[in-house]
Amino acid sequence: MTLLQPGATIGILGGGQLGRMLALEAARFGFDVHIYCPEVDSPAERVAAQTWQAAYDDMELLNAFAEACDVVTYEFENVPVAAVQAIEAAGTAVRPGTKSLEIAQDRFLEKTFLAENGIPPVAFERIDDADTLPEALRRFQNRAILKTRRDGYDGKGQIRLLDPDMAALAAARKMLAEAPCILEAFAPFEREISVVVARTEFGSLTFDVSENEHVGGVLMRAAVPAAIEPDIATRARDAGVRLADALGHIGVLALELFVMPDGGLLANEFAPRVHNSGHWTPDACETGQFEQHVRSVVGWPLGPVTRLFDVSMENLMGAKVLSVPNDLSSADRPVVYGKREALSGRKMGHITRRLGPAS
Repeated sequence: MTLLQPGATIGILGGGQLGRMLALEAARFGFDVHIYCPEVDSPAERVAAQTWQAAYDDMELLNAFAEACDVVTYEFENVPVAAVQAIEAAGTAVRPGTKSLEIAQDRFLEKTFLAENGIPPVAFERIDDADTLPEALRRFQNRAILKTRRDGYDGKGQIRLLDPDMAALAAARKMLAEAPCILEAFAPFEREISVVVARTEFGSLTFDVSENEHVGGVLMRAAVPAAIEPDIATRARDAGVRLADALGHIGVLALELFVMPDGGLLANEFAPRVHNSGHWTPDACETGQFEQHVRSVVGWPLGPVTRLFDVSMENLMGAKVLSVPNDLSSADRPVVYGKREALSGRKMGHITRRLGPAS
């Protein structure tokens, strides 16, 4: 793996807030950043050296983008695999590569991969058509969640099927008519946690486990330290490292887990990238997740992840971002994503509150 020097160019597939924060961190180390995305006036492009505004299936532009970059990474997991393969075929390394992307894009492959690598997920079944749904539901005691296999995020592409509900069943049949799905058993968990892992060819480091609060499938808050026993935290971190190693992942990933009443852990999903539940790390640790990702993809050693503060991180949704200037205290660390419209339910920024020295 080639170690890149300041002045090299990092390409980022995707122009959202994660790309923006990665670009700012890369610039701090002297790297130029090129953004490739279909959107006009994306948050990331306004802080990058150059933007390639094109579709992900524009092979001519992808080849030119690859030639302009020394290494390429991605900021979200729904980048078409074919786009990454085209960049790799042009001779430019993509870190992390296609394996992490392919598996994370398909919930059935994801759950299967987790199970095969000793990270038990919630019980699940592949559902390809509406005719197989009723019997599968009975096996899950009529308490399950139907999810599309692909293109789901932030609670989208899923329907809760909790006891007989004709309206929900009708919606489920409609969803199955449009896309193959996966049925997941409803997990009566005590709390949700996640572990963020940074990995290079030479080893991995994990940040402290966060405890997460979701509303409607969208992360609203993450608190550190999580209110869990040390043994649970250790097992969560071990699972994150095991996953990163199994994928051969270079960069940052996040593994989301359910803590069950008996102390067991069930995997929910993973993201092969920097993650919302790790947004607290730049303001609470010696090295944050965005710096770690940049270090990983350019071949630099990872930085220390010692946590210095107890923190609470809250997403700023929609118009709530407009109140930031009036509500700040000296312990608050806001990050605003630069999106032009504060739409309802849209992540517009986040704020990390330092609650005192690390406990």
